[in-house]
Amino acid sequence: MSDFTDRDKAADIEEGTDFSPKFDASGLIPAIVSHAETGEVLMFAWMNPEALKATLEEGVATFYSRSRGKLWRKGETSGEILEVTEVRTDCDQDVIWLKVVPKGRGAACHTGRKSCFYRIIEADDGGWRLKAAPDSQRVFDPDEVYGKK
Repeated sequence: MSDFTDRDKAADIEEGTDFSPKFDASGLIPAIVSHAETGEVLMFAWMNPEALKATLEEGVATFYSRSRGKLWRKGETSGEILEVTEVRTDCDQDVIWLKVVPKGRGAACHTGRKSCFYRIIEADDGGWRLKAAPDSQRVFDPDEVYGKK
């Protein structure tokens, strides 16, 4: 992890100026993505050191796809690029927060919606069910964009 500062004392990590992200045992760090202008949470993804470095250097959200086992530049297939305006980390540097401006049609989710958080969890006869959030409409058809038709 030579691109980032080694982790040292808690005081340095919590109050210092050196960026020393804490990746988990799989070499990943969680990334929360929100809209830079509205504050809406758009998605959650994982980053490895290479994805984090690419995001910081290029200003375009890049993640690590656990299912594909490779880097994934958001929007490379759909055109729904997330332009990064600010990158933050939490107090112990084990979570990344990206503030972004969506480009394209404004969808951050592979389902064609502006946010991956398009369902509300509600109580239902002693259990739980999902219902569509008021802003859950699609801005593109994923079958057309990803060539499933």
